[in-house]
Amino acid sequence: MPTNTPIEPMLAKIAEAVPPEGDFLYEPKWDGFRAIVFRDASGVRIQSRDLKPLDRYFPELNAALLAGLPARCVLDGEIVIVGAAGLDFDALLQRVHPAASRIERLARETPASFVAFDLLALEGRDLQRRSQGERRMLLEALMADVDPPIHLTPMTESRAVALQWLDRFEGAGLDGVVAKRADGAYLPGERAMLKVKHVRTADCVLAGLRWHKSGTSDDRVVGSLLLGLHDAQGVLQHVGATSSFDMATRRALARELAPLMRNAGRGHPWIGADDAATAALQARQRAPGGRTRWNSGKDLSWVPLRPERVCEVRYDHLQGDRFRHGAVFVRWRPDKPPAACTYAQCEVTPPYELARVFAGERKGRS
Repeated sequence: MPTNTPIEPMLAKIAEAVPPEGDFLYEPKWDGFRAIVFRDASGVRIQSRDLKPLDRYFPELNAALLAGLPARCVLDGEIVIVGAAGLDFDALLQRVHPAASRIERLARETPASFVAFDLLALEGRDLQRRSQGERRMLLEALMADVDPPIHLTPMTESRAVALQWLDRFEGAGLDGVVAKRADGAYLPGERAMLKVKHVRTADCVLAGLRWHKSGTSDDRVVGSLLLGLHDAQGVLQHVGATSSFDMATRRALARELAPLMRNAGRGHPWIGADDAATAALQARQRAPGGRTRWNSGKDLSWVPLRPERVCEVRYDHLQGDRFRHGAVFVRWRPDKPPAACTYAQCEVTPPYELARVFAGERKGRS
């Protein structure tokens, strides 16, 4: 098997519960950058989920992988950065920067780690058609003498242990649990694994929307709804968006929400008196439309709505003061006033030391 050929990573589909034990191997779900590492005699190449190179953004990993892995192997895993409170996804985002000097500085200040969870080739032999159980045993043998910042993800055959991980590891920044069929082959690009993530609900203020790109001036179609929660000072913070609608619902929402657009900009909590005031507001609180190097090419225009309606959404977890991923619309809450939509309703995750997650990595099967 060539160790420099792009490989689409095997993906996971969402499951509502951890599947029964017997046919599955369970692993923690890491919250980082998916990466496939190719190691051959000429060096190391790190490929992203969408088949693009990641090497220049993580020079410290390149050196560690070159020194720690044998030639002619391919590993699947996740690039993570460990912060004071666990995994730090925002620190990962800061690495995707055009300036080499900034990347080098961040590599020293916030070094990354690579967590391996599958072995696709070894000594030039393609292992993708081998069973997950066999690939795991070979991966454990390969990783036996590898030191940080390269790690082997913990794995268990016990559903009870997987449920404990789902409950405890979130406090270290992990994202849930992944279940893989023990007899399953590696299927590039297919959703052949199961992922179980934390699911919670929150009542949010609807304070704006973005139009869908397929709409026209004569046929407005809602793309996403912009959500807010009040902080301890009563300031409405932009916490994320929900866009889980079919096209018929998007058109119906455009008609339904039209009355809330009238005079919405007057006194809106996310809009200042002029452009300068709006920019200053975006700098001191979370509000939509703020430009960063991550969204400089995106259309950030949005339509304010009078913040009078409340909707319930489903989310996985808060990262700081925002939803880590897109929320899912559940229902309208006409019985709840906007002022009651606060961060206080959101569950606080107990902290958990990431070192305790890694503590089991050398133990193999739990």
